[in-house]
Amino acid sequence: MSFGGQPVGSLLFARSLLGLRNGHAVCSLHQPQTCPDMTSESHHACTHDHADHSHDHAQGHDHAHDGHDHSHDHDHDSCDGHSHGFGFGHQHVHAPASFGRAFAIGIVLNTAYVIAEALWGVWAHSLYLLADAGHNLSDILGLGAAWLAESLARRAPTTRFTYGLRRSTILAAFVNATVLLLVTGGIIWESIVRLFVHTPVEGMAVSWVALVGIAVNAVTALLFMKGASNDLNIRGAFLHMASDAMMSFAVVIAGLLIAWTGFQIIDPIVSLIVSASIIVATWSLLKGSVSLSLDGVPAGITPEDVQTALLAVPGVGGLHHLHIWPMSTTETALTVHLVREETSHQTSEQIITQASVILREKFGISHPTFQIESTPASCDLHQACC
Repeated sequence: MSFGGQPVGSLLFARSLLGLRNGHAVCSLHQPQTCPDMTSESHHACTHDHADHSHDHAQGHDHAHDGHDHSHDHDHDSCDGHSHGFGFGHQHVHAPASFGRAFAIGIVLNTAYVIAEALWGVWAHSLYLLADAGHNLSDILGLGAAWLAESLARRAPTTRFTYGLRRSTILAAFVNATVLLLVTGGIIWESIVRLFVHTPVEGMAVSWVALVGIAVNAVTALLFMKGASNDLNIRGAFLHMASDAMMSFAVVIAGLLIAWTGFQIIDPIVSLIVSASIIVATWSLLKGSVSLSLDGVPAGITPEDVQTALLAVPGVGGLHHLHIWPMSTTETALTVHLVREETSHQTSEQIITQASVILREKFGISHPTFQIESTPASCDLHQACC
């Protein structure tokens, strides 16, 4: 069978993320344009859909692209033969609330604490307090990076960055995990040195400073606790603050024990224990951010489950070229070829609508792109047709 003089096999999912298919630019919400080679009626349908639907660009798009219906029955919701399902596809999943206020409060609190700790360190001639102030400065930079990434992720897409700058949140999570591990590595090194070269520690003075640090870091960590479970970028900020609160608590305990017993070795031992727990907590953040950076399937989504759910949609007889990848630390995209059963009474638009609902409600995938086929023309080299 052929379509437009070309074999069906050549009409598969050959398009870029900009929405190019078979040499024609698919109508895009971010790149409104006239669909080439369309009748005046189909062009009206395309432009009408863009005019009648408001779009929240900060929340992403469900691009439900109808592929090549071999019956050539193009409805009024189609552009160049690709049904976009505008009626449903742009009822977006709500984006997470902004943490801008939390970032601002956290940065102000930690900046004030760093300045006070540095001044106290100079006054008391305490190298430990000055070093800790430098460590806490890295927390401020980490919060700033996460805040910047969150802000960039909310920028509207452009013709160059067609998905916007959402991936900056993934980079920020990676940077925060890396910095946290490097800082913790420095603490471990210093602790090992102090196991053999005892350095006098003013137990009570250090404990008082650490108490203030517990309050500042704990309050800041609580500001990000709500978003830490489902946003890797926010989780990075949360871990920064929570790990510092743990370290400050350990310093209080160590300071009191040193003041009571006089055993200076308590300080490095406690530091090593806490550092080990921080590494364990941070390793998952680093692993997750690297996986997302390499377009790994986001945690919590199993491709086999997605495949099973799509095959259960009425009218779907098979699928192939299933790809799932992260657009940011909170948004997921999917592309797939769905093979419509020849005996099915389901229209392409009905299949797309039902599939979109399942992906959004069951898997949280808010950016699906579909191509509907009557028969599978070819399969992915690494994925068998289902």
